Amino acid sequence: MVEATIMALIYLALAVLVVYVVLWVVEQLGISLPPQVVKIIWVVVALIALLVILRTLLPAAGIHLR
Repeated sequence: MVEATIMALIYLALAVLVVYVVLWVVEQLGISLPPQVVKIIWVVVALIALLVILRTLLPAAGIHLR
């Protein structure tokens, strides 16, 4: 379980890094995204992170998502 948790956290860190770099590159190219769109993107990333964490930790507690 510890290995799966650490791998999930590494994947989450990489996903957040990719989203941050993509947003930064878009900004550097001069494409202005509205602040509300950026907030929505980060909310989606947070929801995906929550899902990954739950799918990693809940089976170890005996709870299975279907």
